[in-house]
Amino acid sequence: MNQKQKSSPAQYCLLAGLVAGAFFCAPAMAACEGTELTRCPAPFDAQLPDTQKMLTWDQAERVIGFRNDYRNYAGDVFHHGHATPLQMANQPLTQATYQLKGQTWNLQDYIKRQNVSGMLVLKDGKIAWKYLGEGNTDSTLWTSRSVGKSVVSTLVGVALKEGKIHSLNDLVTRYEPDLKGTAWEGVTLKQLIQHTSGVAWNEDYTNPQSDFAQLTQCEAHPGTYDCVRKLVSGLKRAHPAGEVWSYSSGGAWLLGDVLERATGMTLAAYLEKSIWQPYGMANDGVWHAYAKGQHNVGAHGFNATLEDWGRFGEFVLHNGRLPDGKQILPENWVSDSAAWTTAKGSVSAAHPQGIYGYQWWNNEVPANARDVVPAAKTSLKGSMWALGIYGQMIMVNRAENLVIVQWSTWPQAEPSFSAQPLEASLMFSAIAHALR
Repeated sequence: MNQKQKSSPAQYCLLAGLVAGAFFCAPAMAACEGTELTRCPAPFDAQLPDTQKMLTWDQAERVIGFRNDYRNYAGDVFHHGHATPLQMANQPLTQATYQLKGQTWNLQDYIKRQNVSGMLVLKDGKIAWKYLGEGNTDSTLWTSRSVGKSVVSTLVGVALKEGKIHSLNDLVTRYEPDLKGTAWEGVTLKQLIQHTSGVAWNEDYTNPQSDFAQLTQCEAHPGTYDCVRKLVSGLKRAHPAGEVWSYSSGGAWLLGDVLERATGMTLAAYLEKSIWQPYGMANDGVWHAYAKGQHNVGAHGFNATLEDWGRFGEFVLHNGRLPDGKQILPENWVSDSAAWTTAKGSVSAAHPQGIYGYQWWNNEVPANARDVVPAAKTSLKGSMWALGIYGQMIMVNRAENLVIVQWSTWPQAEPSFSAQPLEASLMFSAIAHALR
């Protein structure tokens, strides 16, 4: 069907009822209640966890909360266009193993160790392996957490190509003049996108008084936009701009706000217009809105299906080229996104080239990792990944023509890089070797 003939949720429900019985219709419709979605996500969870306690949810609450983020908060829908189904790979992934501290782990072990609830491997644009657990389905909308930062970064590239943003060397105050006289004065968009603004921000997910915890509390109450803007605009300077890398959801929120002002559109609307429909995503998605139709959150809040997460990874892998051949990202945007900043804090013994770019992370196995296979020297090189707390990921490796998506509910929001993130790097490298 074309866009003008798109079925309503009620029509989908009627069709499903004819096949499966009307018993399933009411829950399906409830999953769409209050949204403009053209397909109702499944499963439907009637009882949702308290959003004010998001950082302390238990494992079961995390699964339900993450696949119902689009219902937990107000959201703006970005609609899909005409999609071509993803094809199955001629060479499916049957097994991949890695070693850590003398023990060998396979895909099934990895799923358990990472609390994986969804995983997709695309090789040469085709499905080499797919896993959906915890009751998740092909219509489940899973929340991105900070994977949304990488989506925003990509949209900044689109805005640059379109001329809506003049240059990454522009000052933030060119787009946000009311921030003159604050700690953000003198900060460039490049410093903002690389998290080297020098503006103080406490991202501690375990501290109920941290800036990030205050942001989540703003999100759980009315007046979210004004609350977060007051928080972000009142921050102090910690370092001179450009000298120190320090991860900041506050800075990422501000980048999203700059993008909305530059384009005159919400993040959801701009994503729909520039990428979601032209690239051929298969399902609608929802972006967490601080004010519906006016402001979406730039730090996280992107919700979409597993396969559409994969399609977004494919869009990045192909340097922003649409199916009709039109390139909507600047020529070197993806390469520049993975040109890791060498500011203090980004470079370490684990990542001597740096760990962070344009809101994408360096996915290489740490150089100082010991007693691991694949070893750092023989592991996958040139990988970039979008990474969100509790284990949300999109990994892109252009040399291998490989995209890997992972949904997880890690017990900790941000474990040590020697724990789950290290194992993810090892498994992704093992998958690349297995598919060569």
